[in-house]
Amino acid sequence: MATTSFAGGSPAAGTVQLLLFVVLAVLLSPLPFPRSSGDAAAEDGADDGRPVVYWRPGCPYCLRLRARLGRDARLLSWVNIWSDPAGAAVVRAAAGGNETVPTVVVRGQAFVNPDPGWLQARLRAIG
Repeated sequence: MATTSFAGGSPAAGTVQLLLFVVLAVLLSPLPFPRSSGDAAAEDGADDGRPVVYWRPGCPYCLRLRARLGRDARLLSWVNIWSDPAGAAVVRAAAGGNETVPTVVVRGQAFVNPDPGWLQARLRAIG
């Protein structure tokens, strides 16, 4: 589409279309997130108190949480609910049947769409 605009003599429209595509690709991509583990593997890691974050690609709240955590995001276990049915079931149980993400589980207690600052404080407390 952008190429057609460029070839048709409209470089401004082509540039806008290209930028829009790049922004959507970043927002919908799982690449900004640490490698997603399955729910069973995440639960094994949660035994030591490490929080588990349930997320899905394209979720702006998940992206906001990931961006605010910065390098600390690798200290968490991340479960993509679109690729892990058990993870999706955990989220539905915590969110009254909805798949509301991000949902963070800390020591067995679920928090739906928590404040990133709160989660950073929890990470510091865990050590």
